[in-house]
Amino acid sequence: MSFLDKLKGEFIDIIEWTDNTPDTIIWKFPRYQNEIKMNAKLTVRESQVAIFMNEGKIADVFTPGMYTLTTQNMPILTTLKGWIYGFNSPFKADVFFVSMRQFTNQKWGTKNPVMLRDAEFGPVRLRAFGSYAFRVKDGAQFLKEVAATNPEFTVEDINEQLRNLAVSRGMDAIAEARIPVLDLAAKYDEVSALITEKIKPEFNELGLDLTKFLIENISLPPEVETALDKRSSMGIVGDLGAYAQFQAATAMEKAAENTAGGGMAAMGMGAGMGAAMMGQMGGVFQSNQVNAGANAGGATPPPLPGAVTFFVAVGGKQAGPFTMEELQQMAGSGQLNAQSLVWKNGMAAWAPASAVNELAPILANTPPPLP
Repeated sequence: MSFLDKLKGEFIDIIEWTDNTPDTIIWKFPRYQNEIKMNAKLTVRESQVAIFMNEGKIADVFTPGMYTLTTQNMPILTTLKGWIYGFNSPFKADVFFVSMRQFTNQKWGTKNPVMLRDAEFGPVRLRAFGSYAFRVKDGAQFLKEVAATNPEFTVEDINEQLRNLAVSRGMDAIAEARIPVLDLAAKYDEVSALITEKIKPEFNELGLDLTKFLIENISLPPEVETALDKRSSMGIVGDLGAYAQFQAATAMEKAAENTAGGGMAAMGMGAGMGAAMMGQMGGVFQSNQVNAGANAGGATPPPLPGAVTFFVAVGGKQAGPFTMEELQQMAGSGQLNAQSLVWKNGMAAWAPASAVNELAPILANTPPPLP
């Protein structure tokens, strides 16, 4: 350092910090051998404080405004230096400017899934991420607890520690809240408030204030989300019969849109496939209904009381049994005549129809053979 630089450093007239960075929290005012001229001008801008440190001890703290440095407005430093009767020569002190503005959009998130117990799904693994904002609440405490004598301290120097606080305490708050996993998305604001309340005291211990804590997403592992998607799809389908009809209609609509060559054939094929699908689904439902009826009522119901049925020999083979109405039709068509052999339950053997009195009314209405 040249003699002119040394001389200029010993007689600094203006002490100020024009902050042009987005992430600097503390900045130490540079000067040669920390010498400051008495009656120098100190300018502290809005969202700043200036802290004077002497021999490792925090002395005076200046809030926004313009000051002329004298023993009158530096009471603590004056006491430490023993300037009882005033002092006008240059003095030595470290000057730290602390930014009191908010540092927004700081990201947090779980590096690995966190295991929690859910009332519906049992043990689950959750991932979460979001953002938060903070500011320095007590400049002197932050300087003493965190920054120490670093000439420059940025957000990145403490962000890792704050992120770890957000994740560990945040997931603890989610577990203690016992909110079902499927309801978390609807209660981000409530969960954020719980996490903020849990984290704030630890921020305050560092001289910081947590001004905002936001949850952007809480998610399950991909395989669990896939299973949930399938479960949701089944719930949406609901009535399988209606779903089959919808699928058939969709197939016909898509085939109808294909107006290029073979469009009509494709539409016909789509209609056929839809009809086949509906037929299959209908068969399933019908089978289920029949089975349900069989289970409810037991075996096939017996014939109605009083109904008489006969077996008839047709072409040398046994056929039937036939009801009286069916025998009437057979007599009309010539399949049954007086010589036809018939049998019913209770008869000892087969006999001609003319020998059975019960069939006489049917045979009487049968027209004679053609001449």
